[in-house]
Amino acid sequence: MRLKGIFLTIFLGFAMLLPGCRAQSASAGSSLDAETVHRIRTEIRSRFNVSPQVQISLSDPKPGQFPGFDDVVVTFTGGSKSTSFDFLLSKDRKTLARLDKMDISQDLMSRIDVKSRPIRGGDKAKVTIVNYDDFQCPYCARMHSALFPDLVQRYGDKVKIVYKDYPLIEIHPWAMHAAVDANCLADQNGTAYWEFADYVHANRNTIGGKSQQEAFTNLDSAASSQVNKYHLDAAKAEACFKKQDEASVRGSMAEADKLGVDSTPTLFVNGERISGVVPEETLHAIVDRALAEAGQPVPSAPASATKQSGETKN
Repeated sequence: MRLKGIFLTIFLGFAMLLPGCRAQSASAGSSLDAETVHRIRTEIRSRFNVSPQVQISLSDPKPGQFPGFDDVVVTFTGGSKSTSFDFLLSKDRKTLARLDKMDISQDLMSRIDVKSRPIRGGDKAKVTIVNYDDFQCPYCARMHSALFPDLVQRYGDKVKIVYKDYPLIEIHPWAMHAAVDANCLADQNGTAYWEFADYVHANRNTIGGKSQQEAFTNLDSAASSQVNKYHLDAAKAEACFKKQDEASVRGSMAEADKLGVDSTPTLFVNGERISGVVPEETLHAIVDRALAEAGQPVPSAPASATKQSGETKN
């Protein structure tokens, strides 16, 4: 599994230790004295192994909700990318703390829009698995093969699987094109969408070709094959492939960013997050727990079930 673009080198480790990042503009000035700013920057760089190429800026301290502490926003900038974190700074300027707030005002799944998305599994299933996927990601291909057909065969209509788009466009040059082509198919036929997804994940090494344009051609050809197979509106589909409207994909990416997704694959099983490729038995345990919590019977494990090695964050 790979972190999104520049954040692999800039925020690796830091983002993992300090969840809840958000984009925010940093104040140009600072009422902190130079020595305090130096101590804060040095401590953060040392503790969280921040890349030397990343610039660290501090906002003006503002009165906070905790007695004895001010609120300070620390912003990290590398190239065109920035991300910010809220810190607490003691009024005597001797202690820096990080408070991570978690919004539990609504169910996490209610923040994920699955309307009109193709579904595999049962339409009325009590357990929903949402996968933020990248068609060019090798780890996504491994997760895809774990989900289909094994997980669907194990749980049948007890689960509902939905894919959302999260192409890592900084490192995967044809992932966006693949996502757009897939959505063109989804607009007309869910089965065509899934068969295209199966094909791309199984053949991503050959789809890439020798150039980005060759990859685009291969993707369009594979998508057109689904149009012909399912007798879809060819003119509509071809116009969609040619237009390459990224709006829907960008919307899915923005949604994922708000959920804290920064890598692929990332799954949500009734709201429980799974990052990266995990052992098959781990995935089954999470789904079994979700079924039990939903008051649904948990299927018995097949006698021939075998273990599958997993991947964790690089």
